[in-house]
Amino acid sequence: MAANTFTFVMLPPQTDITRAWARQLGQDVPEARVVVAEDAAAAAEAIATADAAFGWLSEDLLAKATRLRWLQAPQAAPAAGYYHYALVRHALTVTNFREIFNDHISAHILAYVLAFARGLHIYLPQQLRHEWKKPPEDQGVVHLPEATALIVGLGGIGAETARLLSAFGTTVLATDARRSERPPHVTELHPAEALDTLLPRADFVILTVPHTPATEGFFNRARFQRMKPSAFFINIGRGKTTPLDDLVAALQANEIAGAALDVYEQEPLPAEHALWRMPNVILTPHMAGYGPYLNDRRYAIVRDNCRAFAAGQTLRNVVDKAMWF
Repeated sequence: MAANTFTFVMLPPQTDITRAWARQLGQDVPEARVVVAEDAAAAAEAIATADAAFGWLSEDLLAKATRLRWLQAPQAAPAAGYYHYALVRHALTVTNFREIFNDHISAHILAYVLAFARGLHIYLPQQLRHEWKKPPEDQGVVHLPEATALIVGLGGIGAETARLLSAFGTTVLATDARRSERPPHVTELHPAEALDTLLPRADFVILTVPHTPATEGFFNRARFQRMKPSAFFINIGRGKTTPLDDLVAALQANEIAGAALDVYEQEPLPAEHALWRMPNVILTPHMAGYGPYLNDRRYAIVRDNCRAFAAGQTLRNVVDKAMWF
């Protein structure tokens, strides 16, 4: 089948990276007429006849589009507001950048798990205080071959995390809103609705879910209270899934043993927030996905989808717009 030419608009704001992508796309996908819109006026003009676009598409811009059939989101999970009502109702297809962080974020999760399992959240502060204090040798550790991890959201990151945990002999349970086929290294896969029944079984509860209408604020105080008092909570998905007041209350009441967070309801986390002062909490500044090759991976998805769009083939990483992922 012959490829079709089409107009692909890079929506503002632009960076040196997006401009470089546009130049490279002109060589890699000759069927694509790439338009780099540097400002709102240029975007409004270009979107009127565009077949496809990259970036944030406001309701006003979408109303001007007469031919648009595909939108490439600029993130794996764009912030609230990206999937506005008009975009969800529109017939166009949205794709995203999921899967590019699998190795980096799963390594970050494992770092949290190992830190808690070996008591580093206790010993690192002692180091800063020049303290030499040891517990009895049968205390202060989690024996991972006898531990259970519950992964909430079994996408690419969750599946890779399960693989890494399996190397330590950890039993992995998982819930997912879409996935029904159990991957290797996962002992049990359940629908999302089974979460409450699984929480009491887990030594580590690991959230990888995106922020969606269904997950906003869903990990609340009642769910912390269903966890073991000896269990640890980890969130590397999105901050708005977990009310921090509920987490602080659960920690203060010793309803859970500790927490590790890379994402927060409010970012940056305010300097006066109680979480900064809690000894059983590990905080990182929304950087779990950091690592090499990310922009290469982003560009590869844009390039592959441009080629597929020109050929009338299936696009990578298609999003259910109503669910935001």
